[in-house]
Amino acid sequence: MRPIRLLPVILLGGGFFAIGMQAAAETPGDAERGRAVFTSKECSRCHVPRGQQGIGPALEELRRRQGTLELTGRLWNHAPAMFVLLKQEGLEWPGITAPEMADLMAYLQAAPLWDPIPNVFAGHVILVRKGCLKCHRFRGEGGSVGTELTKFQGGYKSPIIWAATIWDHSPRMATHAQRMGILYPRFTGEEMVDLFGFLRNAAAPPQ
Repeated sequence: MRPIRLLPVILLGGGFFAIGMQAAAETPGDAERGRAVFTSKECSRCHVPRGQQGIGPALEELRRRQGTLELTGRLWNHAPAMFVLLKQEGLEWPGITAPEMADLMAYLQAAPLWDPIPNVFAGHVILVRKGCLKCHRFRGEGGSVGTELTKFQGGYKSPIIWAATIWDHSPRMATHAQRMGILYPRFTGEEMVDLFGFLRNAAAPPQ
């Protein structure tokens, strides 16, 4: 495992960017508001305290010290099963705004501090290996379904914004993957950290 980012400023590609500092500059998430988000988005229907009967992992497994991007990867992996369940019950996908995501992260005890320093080379490999370019473009190369990733600056402003963005994107991704006959990509370990670090470092500066 790579070292945890105790110092938030990291050197990548000859330039500095501060994931941790920028996240800290945002309005801090509130755990009590996050508890309300957890309930209002129907998460509490499936994720209940240990010992009670629930469909998903116990609440205690979700609420633990973890990195923001680590949790983002877990949320992404969870989306297809949740999407199917909601469709079966006739429920809409629960969109989450960036402020709501900040509160939810606070409730689930996730913070940028606990994410490791990204490996941008590994992030480039992940971009290709996960099949992202079957839909998205990167510097003009790739598919035509999704956005040009280097021009998606707003989504890279912070891990919280990235988490909210891809949460709202995941059901569309699951649907497109099914139509195209490709596997929905899943993230393990530090892969989401590396992918976010690479894309943020590679993004074109705003015009």
